[in-house]
Amino acid sequence: MLCRLLFLLASGVMLAGRAQAAEADHVTASHAWIRLLPGELPASGYVALRNNGVSNAVLVGAHSKAYASVMLHQSTQDAGGMDRMTTVSRLAIPAQGEVSLAPASYHLMLEQAASPPKVGDTIDITLDFADGSHLPVAFLVRPANAADAN
Repeated sequence: MLCRLLFLLASGVMLAGRAQAAEADHVTASHAWIRLLPGELPASGYVALRNNGVSNAVLVGAHSKAYASVMLHQSTQDAGGMDRMTTVSRLAIPAQGEVSLAPASYHLMLEQAASPPKVGDTIDITLDFADGSHLPVAFLVRPANAADAN
């Protein structure tokens, strides 16, 4: 009887854990692309993220086997017209909302490529969320003069 009770209790705990879905389970990615710059210059990664969940999802970073360093950055322009780029530690994707990583805005800074990427390549980058969940996304490499995801 005690074994049966312990089994039922353990089963209930396991089911309760599954009932709370991971942040990455609610986020979809589209229009993922990388702007490839010449030589050893860092590349930038862009993607549209849609959160279909009922609570915010929080992007806290990304990683890839193709790059030694993948950082979340934001580009802004101050009142004097000076462009600035800062590292961002978290980016909330609102429930039932979207956030775009796009030129002159939030983006992934990709540094130290494992091997030189070429226009037309697909690079796998995994997005990391605050709850420890991950979303793998395939990014299309585009030329330096590309302006958007189309």
